[in-house]
Amino acid sequence: MSKKRKDDYGFETRMIHAGSQPEPITGARQTPIYQNTGYVFYDADHAASLFNLQTFGFIYSRLTNPTVAVLEERLANLEGGRGATGCASGHAAQLLTLFPLMEPGDEFIASNRLYGGSVTQFGKTFKKFDWQVRFVDVDDPENVRKALTPRTKAVFTESLANPGGVVSDLEALSKVAREAGIPLIVDNTLATPYLCRPIEWGADLIVHSTTKFLTGNGTVIGGAVVDSGKFDWAQNDKFGGLTQPEPAYHGLTFYESFGDMAYTTHAHAVGLRDLGPTMAPMNAFLTLLGIETLSLRMERHGQNAQKVAEFLEAHDEVAWVSYAGLTSSPYHALAKKYLGGSGGALFTFGVKGGYEAGVKVVESCELLSHLANIGDTRSLILHPASTTHRQLTDEQREAAGAGPDVVRLSIGLETVEDIIADLDQALKAAAQGRKAAE
Repeated sequence: MSKKRKDDYGFETRMIHAGSQPEPITGARQTPIYQNTGYVFYDADHAASLFNLQTFGFIYSRLTNPTVAVLEERLANLEGGRGATGCASGHAAQLLTLFPLMEPGDEFIASNRLYGGSVTQFGKTFKKFDWQVRFVDVDDPENVRKALTPRTKAVFTESLANPGGVVSDLEALSKVAREAGIPLIVDNTLATPYLCRPIEWGADLIVHSTTKFLTGNGTVIGGAVVDSGKFDWAQNDKFGGLTQPEPAYHGLTFYESFGDMAYTTHAHAVGLRDLGPTMAPMNAFLTLLGIETLSLRMERHGQNAQKVAEFLEAHDEVAWVSYAGLTSSPYHALAKKYLGGSGGALFTFGVKGGYEAGVKVVESCELLSHLANIGDTRSLILHPASTTHRQLTDEQREAAGAGPDVVRLSIGLETVEDIIADLDQALKAAAQGRKAAE
């Protein structure tokens, strides 16, 4: 891709080519799986320069790996970022994202409409580090502004929320974060950079669970952090991890030494080094293969989901449907602005009959798989209140869009009439059970 600037190519070209070149020794066109731990140094001076961060290169696969590096460059390219860090899972990515920013006693603000596992990680596990979260309804950016304190280090939201199909007003949220001198972190897992590029709307850091739509086939776990390279870490005294001398590197200052690559360099040289949530080379390889078909899959996901949502909205046994692609959705205008009009593949609906009916629908499906994943080529179904969000309080479940009657769908690439037929028979089975109990 040297004949043009890499950003001059179209999205589909970049999702196939960005970050990769033919392997120079064999000429292999597909990125090899570098399944190894260490890398030979030229000599002692070369080794010293690598360990001092004076030279970029490969030292040990906990820090950097050639296969993972291709994925990192591709994701940074597709998101319009400066650099990226691959890691073991989406939850690992969230930990790595906050790690350079937070000190004990610090706070961050997060949307109250997040994946249930994120709510637990933020609200319970991060407390062990004395990192405090304030959950707010980000539909009104003023709620974020009111929650700011001198210890607030970031604002976190999902571009398209799991499971409720909520679309965040990224431009408005970035304005609040910018005025406070803190970064806006956006989980772009559900939208992917094909539907939404949050950096173009003011986001500073992007989080992905690469497990989901980027890989797209339910085979591997992974995560990534993408840095826009646009945030001024030295504008205030909040981010000493990036602006103060680092003792482990002889007093090196990351922002002074690496500029717009400071955050990504820190994530590898400190975050992966000390926390260790490394992405496996095989997982990076399979994710790269998945990304090669991302645009085709996201288009079909969205088309199928739109038809399924319209079917459910008209179904007698469905109380409501939360899908931003529907004109009835309060997020329809935001979906047009940020997602090109698509509502994505994931959404929820409410079954008449509450908790028991929701469980019955899930258990009655024959084509849709009942499991705790999203973003697969296969259509998946889940009852969040009894699974992914069961650890939350009733109030937290309601706020997250995971009440007792809620069923979550991740619509796959099958023939859409088959998906609809399976849901129809499952809803009828739930209705029969409800009526028999009355």
